[in-house]
Order: sequence, then structure tokens, then C-alpha cells
Amino acid sequence: MSKSPVPTPHNNAVVGDIAETILLPGDPLRAKFIAETFLEDAVQYNTVRGMYGYTGYYKGKKISVQGSGMGMPSIGIYSYELINFYGVKNLIRIGSAGAISDKLKLHDVVIGMGTCTDSNYAYQYNLPGSFAPIANFNLLQRAVNIAASQGTEVTVGNILSSDIFYSDAGLDNLASWKKMGVLCAEMEAAALYMNAARAGVNALCILTISDCPFTGEECSSHDRQIAFTKMMKIALELA
Repeated sequence: MSKSPVPTPHNNAVVGDIAETILLPGDPLRAKFIAETFLEDAVQYNTVRGMYGYTGYYKGKKISVQGSGMGMPSIGIYSYELINFYGVKNLIRIGSAGAISDKLKLHDVVIGMGTCTDSNYAYQYNLPGSFAPIANFNLLQRAVNIAASQGTEVTVGNILSSDIFYSDAGLDNLASWKKMGVLCAEMEAAALYMNAARAGVNALCILTISDCPFTGEECSSHDRQIAFTKMMKIALELA
């Protein structure tokens, strides 16, 4: 008999510890904040590499939250294991993003209907062309409706998942994406959407604008950890 793949090198959890719906903030301290602030009977199931994971209940529904780290390689590992080893069916990234569109300002909420990328993540699938990573429509539609019911204005559209935080091209890189109507830049959603598509499960990315590179405005690291509650409340209702 083959050895069980869990616990994994990246996750202390055993099968059953993690709910079918999980929130994935990049920052593990944001996961801790959500568990302590919003979940009842929260139990910590992961501490490996400081990437905290918790399972609890929100309005009577079982839900998990776990840090996913920075960049597509990191969320690629965590989401793959959650889907294929732990049976997670709905993965909702809740992260920060830099505004590309001039219409966005600090603390605005964006939902990624699709994501462009400069990553080579799709290379592994040996596709005979380009793959367009998109959100699950049911989760997307529900999130938009939930936001409206909560009085939160959201912008839905195309985002950028980039491998590069400090680009040698500077703002010229983002300016090129702006011409194509891309709303904002982050670093994880494309890998999440591709992993979900390959496994036939559901994924969605909800973002809060944490900085505006073209104006120089930015939120503090403390705000990024605990102040982005509007997107958290939208995501929690998706359980």
C-alpha cells in the first residue's frame, strides 16, 4: 500500500481537518486575524513554515482559512495539495493588489473575472496554445450579489497575475497592461485558476487595492493584515 500523501511537507493537516471551502489570503497573519475575528470554534490545523491554517464555523457553516504565501509557485503548491490531497472544492483567494486602472483607489474591492499573466505556469500542461485562466462563474455571480447585499461596491474584470514585483521596466510594464483595460496587479490568481481548472473545482479571486503605483499611494502593512474586512466578509458568505 502506498504511503498517504498527507500530512504533506507543507501542511500538518490530516484528511478531514480542512473544509470544502477555504479562504486563501497570501499573508498567514491575515488568516490568523480572520480565524480569530470571524470564525467560531476555530482550530489551527497547520503551522508548517508559519503558513497558518484554521478551520471553524461561520454562521453555522464549516469553512477554512490558510495563508498561501507570495507568488504563483507558493499558491500553486498550497492550492494543489488542498485540492488533490485534502478534497477542497471551493478556493477563494483574498489578497491585496496594486491599481492599474485610474478608476481604482485605495481599499476598493476588485473581483478577478479573468487573469492575464507573464508567468510560464501553464507550460506544464503542454497545451497547443494559450490558456485563459478564469474564475468559476457561480462563485463570481454569488460574490457580486453578496457584495451588493452588504452595500460594498465591487469592480469586476480582468486582472494581472505577475511573477515580478520589482520590474526592471518600472511603471512602463503596468502602463502596457493598462492599455488593455486590466484593472490591477497581483501575484497569485493565475496559478490558482489553472490548478482549479485542471482539477475540475471552483476558484475565485477577490482583491483589495493596497497601493496605487501611478500615484504613489499605499496602505501600511498593518492595514494589509487586518483592515481589508469588506472582501473578507464577501468571501466568508460564500461558504
